[in-house]
Amino acid sequence: MESDGALAAPHLGGDMQNFNVPPIEGVAGGGTAYGWEHEGIGPGHLINGTIDPTKVQSADLLHVWCMPSTANVGQQESPRPLEPVALLAARNERESIQIALRPKVSWSTSSGIAGAVQIQSTDLCSSTGDRLVVGKSVTLRRVVSILGVPDALVPLDAPVSQINLFPGETSAIWVSVTVPYDQPPGQYEGQIIVTAMKPDAGSAMSCLSRDEKHQLYKELKSCLDVVEPLDDKPLEEAVNRAKYATSSLKNILLLPTFVECRDDRTSSDAMDEDNIINPSISIKLSVTVWDFTLPLTPSLPAVFGVSETVIEDRFCLQHGSQSWYDALDRHFEWLLQYRISPFFCRWGERMRVLAYTCPWPADHPNADNYYSDPRLAAYAVPYLPILTCTDTAKDSLRREVEVLKSKSHWKKAYFYLWDEPVNLEQYDTIRNMSSEIRAYAPDARVLTTYYCGPTGAELSSSTFEAFVKVPGILRPHTQIFCTSEWVLGSREDMVKDIVDELQPENGEEWWTYVCLGPTDPHPNWHLGMRGTQHRAVMWRVWKEGGTGFLYWGANCYEKATVPSAEIKFRRGLPPGDGVLFYPGEVFSSSNEPVASVRLERILSGLQDIEYLKLYSSKYGKEEALSLMERRGVYLGPERYTLDHGPIDMMRADIYQACNFGTGIPFA
Repeated sequence: MESDGALAAPHLGGDMQNFNVPPIEGVAGGGTAYGWEHEGIGPGHLINGTIDPTKVQSADLLHVWCMPSTANVGQQESPRPLEPVALLAARNERESIQIALRPKVSWSTSSGIAGAVQIQSTDLCSSTGDRLVVGKSVTLRRVVSILGVPDALVPLDAPVSQINLFPGETSAIWVSVTVPYDQPPGQYEGQIIVTAMKPDAGSAMSCLSRDEKHQLYKELKSCLDVVEPLDDKPLEEAVNRAKYATSSLKNILLLPTFVECRDDRTSSDAMDEDNIINPSISIKLSVTVWDFTLPLTPSLPAVFGVSETVIEDRFCLQHGSQSWYDALDRHFEWLLQYRISPFFCRWGERMRVLAYTCPWPADHPNADNYYSDPRLAAYAVPYLPILTCTDTAKDSLRREVEVLKSKSHWKKAYFYLWDEPVNLEQYDTIRNMSSEIRAYAPDARVLTTYYCGPTGAELSSSTFEAFVKVPGILRPHTQIFCTSEWVLGSREDMVKDIVDELQPENGEEWWTYVCLGPTDPHPNWHLGMRGTQHRAVMWRVWKEGGTGFLYWGANCYEKATVPSAEIKFRRGLPPGDGVLFYPGEVFSSSNEPVASVRLERILSGLQDIEYLKLYSSKYGKEEALSLMERRGVYLGPERYTLDHGPIDMMRADIYQACNFGTGIPFA
């Protein structure tokens, strides 16, 4: 683990001083404020014994610096110099960085709070006028600790938000730039501005009445409507439009909202203004968008389970109700942004599983919204007899298969029937279910996860040899053989033994998965592992040659019956195993899921695969593997970079080699 400790919860608007820590198991305050002092801050800068941040430079009150997305920024993270940020991104890609903030002194009158800071972000603009718009393409989230490890990413308001800092603690803001699919290539520049605020200062907009906000919006919208379409206008008309906009903006500045900002106040006001210093801390952000577009359909199917049972229990939803469908729709749509192909699941006895991507019957009008979404790389078809082996269930299965196999997306379909069978009885059950499916569709694909050979079968005296011989037992009743990375340990040479048993000419594939194992130092997604360790899961998949990946659960925390209830990881599992996002209601009134830092790193790993695939298409996979090794990014499950630098260098190498002569520089 790179760092530990807890971060206090974020504030999402309203009264900054009365926000309580969210109910998350293991989250605690902290910070001894060792060495805390106000030395160097003169009495003229104090209000009732407290520093007035409007009369002191923000840089004198807090440290601000940037960290890569693979850093675990804990509360005791040490300050570093502030440097400009330069990111490289393809179209349809998301790149992230972190802004760390640590107070040098306290300027708040509230007990336990060092002070409030305002964070303002601008659009990122190119020289040709194209934009990456804040709030849409540029987003900010507060990093909140879970069990003392920075993990939950709670959205902040855009373009301006306000957060509290705490004595002796480093806080972090996660900044993401998501480049649209059709964004013009170019160099985009903007900034993020951090300003120390008065103890009683709030957002100016939060003080406006609804009518004032509406009036301000109308005035600004009117200005924009007048000046936006100037490109094809005659000079005289353009000048007149500019004059109108100028007049409108002057009227806006006369609104009561801006009375304290005007220059026509009394001389005493003006004299007081002369004492206001507080230049903000500006972080320059540059993004090079290059002429490469990540495919809308991910090259690697990454199928992740979402427990319908957890959703039903926590949100008190009746199975099959409209609210239930709405909740599943929301989770499905939200997860697609992470290049993940979600499936909903309900677990039965002895690890049998009902897995389905679409909650609607295949012939329902809403089903096409799921199955035809181009962002979906693979989808699970429900095997309804898994719940109740009745004629009705079998008829439903037949109808489902008959509808889907007539569609062009049928090639993405798979059936996930049983998780990790361990004996011959369970293997026989899989064969029987597969036979029923294949009677309706001989080309149907069945996925089986496993980490060992079946007990009771005299396959080999060696445990690994018995594991390798599983395809011979399940053929032709399984087409996707999905093995645990735990079995391989650090022995990459065993991959050849597994793959040699498969028959790709008959449509057989090798996928992998992680769960409670493998453990440190191998790549996995447990809470507290290094950031590069999280990202390396997908590097390992790509190097070993797997054609897909499965993760058993993304929301499998302990049972709760209230949306905002305390989050608890399941007993007996490593913290974070089976949990990649959190209910939004735990942190705010929003019902949108809250991503984990680990989920963002999964996305980065899947995006890395697209870069490596592009490079391989031009220079071959061996050369791509050589590039990973030369840069020290990934050599094996125990030999991968612990620092972020080699990742940026590898991506820059691919950019330089595959830039298609656009001439867009990247430093």
